[in-house]
Amino acid sequence: MKLLGQMPKSDMEECKKRARAAGLEFQDNTLEYIVTNQDMLELNPKVMIPTLYDYWVHDLEAHRNRWMYDVFPHNPYETVINTRPPISFYNQDNADWFNVMIFYHVLGHIDFFQNNVFFSKTWDDDFCGSALADRRLINSIRTEFGEEKRWVDYVIEFSRALDNLVGYHQELAEKDRARQPEVFGIFSEKIDYYFGQFLKRLFDEKRLKLEFYHSEIERFNRFVRRFGKKEGETAFFEDNEFRSRFPEFIDVFKKWKKESDRPKPKDILEYLMENSEFFKREKNKGLKDVMQVVRRTSLYFQAQMRDKISNEGWASFWHQKLFMTDERMSTHEIDFAKVDSGVTADPRMGINPYAAGKHLFEFIEELASRGKLSPEYQLLKGIDARKKYDQNRGEAYGRKAVLEARKYLDDYLLVNLLSDEDFQDFVDRHKLFIVGYRPSRERWNAAEVYIKSKNGKEYRKHLNQMLYHPPNIDFNSSKAKSGELYLDHIYEGRSLYARYIKPVLIGLEFLAERPVKLETTEYERIQPKNWWEAQSNPKQKKVRVLYTCEKRKVSRAVLGSETAPPYYES
Repeated sequence: MKLLGQMPKSDMEECKKRARAAGLEFQDNTLEYIVTNQDMLELNPKVMIPTLYDYWVHDLEAHRNRWMYDVFPHNPYETVINTRPPISFYNQDNADWFNVMIFYHVLGHIDFFQNNVFFSKTWDDDFCGSALADRRLINSIRTEFGEEKRWVDYVIEFSRALDNLVGYHQELAEKDRARQPEVFGIFSEKIDYYFGQFLKRLFDEKRLKLEFYHSEIERFNRFVRRFGKKEGETAFFEDNEFRSRFPEFIDVFKKWKKESDRPKPKDILEYLMENSEFFKREKNKGLKDVMQVVRRTSLYFQAQMRDKISNEGWASFWHQKLFMTDERMSTHEIDFAKVDSGVTADPRMGINPYAAGKHLFEFIEELASRGKLSPEYQLLKGIDARKKYDQNRGEAYGRKAVLEARKYLDDYLLVNLLSDEDFQDFVDRHKLFIVGYRPSRERWNAAEVYIKSKNGKEYRKHLNQMLYHPPNIDFNSSKAKSGELYLDHIYEGRSLYARYIKPVLIGLEFLAERPVKLETTEYERIQPKNWWEAQSNPKQKKVRVLYTCEKRKVSRAVLGSETAPPYYES
């Protein structure tokens, strides 16, 4: 591993100038390294973080990577680390012109890291430096434990089993609350609760329509314009119209305020670190630090896992635009086309995040340039009127809109930004489809692949199901008895992996030193009436179950059930 040479470094600096001229924004300091294939094999298990803590699984994955490389030699062209300053690695086998393309790709990543709100807690951290300190800490704890150092790996392994549940959004919300006064002025928590939670809950329960929500915003703005921010807020809640419509609001808000002011762990790992008697014992305090390291590392990687399509799509969007306008590369168009088609091609089956993200950003830019991201367009009714709508706002307006969009989009928001009609147009344009499997008509013991759907809504649903979305598990103190930990899995269409439930609950009980209960939703098959029903339309029921772990024994009880759709629709 060595730093980038003088000539490629000057190319990188020229790429920075051109990227900034096109609208990208990033800090000037960056670090670039040339790495060998061996370096890639060694660093890949540590997600290209050289200073990440040691763990036996990393060594095992490195051995597997060497074996796979011997069978099928391949390695990434580049990797960029979201740290301060950003660090990027380039394969030594890359050609000079190829590195220019990769430079633009990397600068797209860096721009996304430093401007996207979902990276706001990570991009300006020296993660490599803090990872080195964490590595030294864990090594010293291993030394302290001596012959019982296996406990360090036990805690790492258990923590990694739950590190996808870290309170990522809670951490973001905490930072947002800290900067709320400077952004929103002097509006109180009462306003935030009313519009952000109270009305939203009523809307979700279908007790009010979206039009009412918009009218309430306008009514509040009228009070503010008339009386000012502070006095207008007071007058809004004291208005007779509000009191007659929502007489229960003040009591509900006070109850919420009391609950929200009570300290609450952001996730299970934080709960264990704060409440576990196991970690409070003097000899185990070092193990608490180990869990903290795993949690902190997971929080760093959460943004990248949740922004795979948007992040890679943004980088691909820009490397294509900037490379093709770089006159220095005028003789390498064919070479570029070969490589770029391999990176951003739409697969016949599955999803390529590079292609999906790039296509979506290009489509957003096009819609914005035609004025189709405006409220006027969204209020139009009728397919013909929406197709004919074109304000011709120009390429510059579209570019500005897509640069603004990258600040606030993660994978979920990017996929669900467009209306159903526009998304159908997107699917048709790129000839996207969902594949299905069915028994072969030619071979009785085989299956065949077929095009299941070209519908935009179905394809969007398919994309959403493929996004990274860890389970939402919350603490439920109202159901918990004295001395027990009660976890409530908020069902969002995906059940937990049943085979992991028992070992995780046993581990939780051991560390928490109290009985653990987990309430979740599962599917059970309904016994078919005959053979034809079993083959053609198998049915299932959705059941709410309660797992209880006490004295390392796990029991399961059914709380209730309801009919669920057929398997292929769930």
